[in-house]
Amino acid sequence: MAEVHFEIFRQQGKGGGWALIEAMENREDAIKAAKLLMQEGRAGGVRVVKETYHQATGDYVSLTIFEDGKTDVKKKNGKVDDLDNPSPCFKPDDLYSYHARTTMVRILGDWLARQKLTVTELLHSAPALELFEATGTTYQHAIQKIAVAQATDSDYTVAQIVKQLDELCTTAIHRVYKDERRKAFPELKTGEFGAFAVKIGTSLDGRYLLNGAITKYLASTKQWDAKLQRMLQLMGEVPAEGPGRALLLSAIDTLIAEMLNGSAALADLLGHSADLGQALLKLIELFLGGIPTEGSQGVIELARLFAKDELPEARMAVASRILAELKGMKRLCPSALENEFKMQRRLGNKLVLGQGKYLAHKDIITAFTERSRRLVTNEPLQQFMEAAKTSDEKLERLMVVEENIVGPENRRSLSAFMMPIITSNSFEDQVLPGAPLPQRLRRLAEIQERVLRSGFQDVQKNQLAVALDEVAQRLETRARFFASLEAKIANPVERAQTLIKLCTAGVFTQGDLMMKAKRLLIASLSKPGFLNTYFAQLEKERPGADRGKALGEWTAQLESVGIPPEDTRRALAA
Repeated sequence: MAEVHFEIFRQQGKGGGWALIEAMENREDAIKAAKLLMQEGRAGGVRVVKETYHQATGDYVSLTIFEDGKTDVKKKNGKVDDLDNPSPCFKPDDLYSYHARTTMVRILGDWLARQKLTVTELLHSAPALELFEATGTTYQHAIQKIAVAQATDSDYTVAQIVKQLDELCTTAIHRVYKDERRKAFPELKTGEFGAFAVKIGTSLDGRYLLNGAITKYLASTKQWDAKLQRMLQLMGEVPAEGPGRALLLSAIDTLIAEMLNGSAALADLLGHSADLGQALLKLIELFLGGIPTEGSQGVIELARLFAKDELPEARMAVASRILAELKGMKRLCPSALENEFKMQRRLGNKLVLGQGKYLAHKDIITAFTERSRRLVTNEPLQQFMEAAKTSDEKLERLMVVEENIVGPENRRSLSAFMMPIITSNSFEDQVLPGAPLPQRLRRLAEIQERVLRSGFQDVQKNQLAVALDEVAQRLETRARFFASLEAKIANPVERAQTLIKLCTAGVFTQGDLMMKAKRLLIASLSKPGFLNTYFAQLEKERPGADRGKALGEWTAQLESVGIPPEDTRRALAA
């Protein structure tokens, strides 16, 4: 799944440097905001860059989708047109971008979780930055990891990128220290944030100053629930309209989204769960806006806001977390695969209720396909078949797997696992050993019917169905079932009736075995005097019965087992 956002850059005067102004999720809103900057004369040039994050590679792809104003610098599809900078960040402001913050969360997630901090709080808190710098190893390791990743797609060495990033981070950290000393971040109380947001709503540093004030506001909270509740209290202060409303609402939404992106915070907020499946049920319930039966007070209030479709970024964070967990390696219910299947179905049934602008149907399918891929490997399948005593029981359990997985490729893998079982030398001997042949044949026909009703692709369906039919044929040939039936029942009418009963009872597999039964049935109909024998028998059973109607009933029975009326008439006329 690719995550997309749109970053707005402003050029300060003709040919001046570029500064990141805002990141938005909606393309049209981003372009509209960029045009407004030009109309109001607040920029010499503007640019909107589409940033696409690919989870599989961990990389961003940048594409300029809108540009206005006279720019005297070279143009390329990049966030900044400065080729002399080896790293993707060029100035301290870039460290506050969506891209940079996402990278920090990925690299510093464990450290942030231990400190119970969001990345926004880290970037705006002098005490937190001092603590981070004091760790030394963590700080340097983070820079080195980014540098190594950048060096693979750059002409610069790791050392060059490390040096440039180190200087950039040092400048950004010292900026926060300086702003802390000059009290740029006010210590606001509940009830004062709305007015402050209105005051700085049009300022270029508005977001930075507001986040600094919010960070101070949260500094005394040491638990995730307390932090969430304090942020949700600010929702009551959001101005009714104007830039101040957008600024405060976006700041609240972003910080809560950062909390919900962290597994440690979610575990604390949602309470203890027996396994991943139970945890995901709670998370989906939250996403859908349902009031959870368990969880903190903050989560209950958050669910109410989600039900009213508020805090879209936070809700999107929950959706992304759900998909990420579904794609992960951890089992939903480690105790038994049967429970895993039940939970997977339960999660899927609930999750489809939330598909829409936050959760695309194709992303749900992709997530469950990824999870299904973990279930069709050798180890879980072998474990699931351990309880089966015979090969046909193994096949039956594997058909249960088929009913609970998603994706044609996964079903193809499962069919490749089933085929060797069917074609093994011991298979036909293990199908209900000791039971009468009709029961053994019916067992094979039942498995074949499940295969034909399944979600396997036609190629796999046909391969499995033919293989099962071949086993059934070998059983019939070895027992000389049809030959003995013909020998034991000399009366062609009784033989035909017996064959019809066997066909309608599902004794024969579809394919050559069923064709063999039909040929014997038609041969019985073709015997001289068949109709006279049938009508004589009918007269004994139902004196005075309408022969025409009785013949129609007989034709309908034959048609129900796959013999068309014209073949019936031709056989009777022979």
